[in-house]
Amino acid sequence: MIGEAIAGYIGHRIDASDGEGGALGAAVGVVTWKVATTVVPAAIVLGAAAFGYSYLKRRLQETKA
Repeated sequence: MIGEAIAGYIGHRIDASDGEGGALGAAVGVVTWKVATTVVPAAIVLGAAAFGYSYLKRRLQETKA
């Protein structure tokens, strides 16, 4: 909730910097925040899984050799 408010404020400030104003920047800021809160944790989990897979694959190859 607070993150959405901050994202909306930042988006509004960016949109106001072009001199026209409007709510488009606030909406884009909130949507960006919602996407980031969904995608970033998923990327961390997928990255950790890929790292774990490569680590285990390397370890298994070392024990076989």
